Amino acid sequence: MPPPSHLDLISSLQGTIRDCLKDCISGDEPVAMVDFPNYRNVGDSAIWLGQMAYLSSQFNKTPSYMSALHDFSHDALDEAMPSGPILITGGGTFGDIWPAHQELRESILERWPGRPVVQFPQSIHYRSMEHADRMARAIARHKNFVLLVRDEPSKEFAEKHFDCQVRLCPDMAFHIGPIEPLSAPRVPVLAMLRTDQEKAAQYDLTAYRDVPVEDWITESRTGIRIAKALGVAKAAASLDAERIKQAKFDAAAKARLRRGIRQISRGRAIVTDRLHVHICALLLGRPHAVLDNSYGKVRRFMDAFSGGTALSHRATSFDDAIDWARSQAAHEAGA
Repeated sequence: MPPPSHLDLISSLQGTIRDCLKDCISGDEPVAMVDFPNYRNVGDSAIWLGQMAYLSSQFNKTPSYMSALHDFSHDALDEAMPSGPILITGGGTFGDIWPAHQELRESILERWPGRPVVQFPQSIHYRSMEHADRMARAIARHKNFVLLVRDEPSKEFAEKHFDCQVRLCPDMAFHIGPIEPLSAPRVPVLAMLRTDQEKAAQYDLTAYRDVPVEDWITESRTGIRIAKALGVAKAAASLDAERIKQAKFDAAAKARLRRGIRQISRGRAIVTDRLHVHICALLLGRPHAVLDNSYGKVRRFMDAFSGGTALSHRATSFDDAIDWARSQAAHEAGA
């Protein structure tokens, strides 16, 4: 039996997301969406846009309160919506690698015990069990927390340590749906490799000087400021502060996603250790070889959801990744 096409996979994972969330959100109550990713990583913007697409397609609604990490206000959320579920943006921040996001999560549980709080799909990684125990205590006191996770090891960890509902759910970026390339391929193979603290290895690139090596965390601040300003201008006539904020957030996220898709589109085949380069390559229908990040996040997600198509190859080494990508690029060029 042939592997599923990327379009079949996208549709299937969207259905799984809807099943995971069907009893968490309703059409007749407001929701808050917190922890907008106001930073350069394209993958987090893809998650945000998938979350917003889910709310729009399923409930024809937008959040009644939104915030980034830096402008979150407990009092402003209470004023905007005294009741209704609080949705926390998904990603790879559940744990102690990115502590500011975890502190926000814990503060929400402490402030609103019993109020529905839904953590959109995350990968869990703790370096210190002391930090995990602190989160466990916050969850136990709260008593109405739903935790969606993106892989089986995260699910097993959460079920062992946290007293809450835990559900295995695909990454929300799949709710963006299929994406068209933003340029024709310009190079046979493009390597998109992490340069942050989740980097697993320092690869020897000397044998592959013909392969461009890039990451997607560099951006023009001016470009993002302009995107935000244009978003605000389009919504200004509404005189609705939350609608204006959403327009600003969405405009920035769309600009970042376009930058990432434009970047990936340049390669006929991709090599990557980033989870959302893998996901975006699937949304694009672009062949790609996959390495892992520092704690296994990418392979764990592929094991759970996305590793079954012919478009992705679980590389055993950087050399294997390049060889596979070159063979795919040659095949695509001759097609």
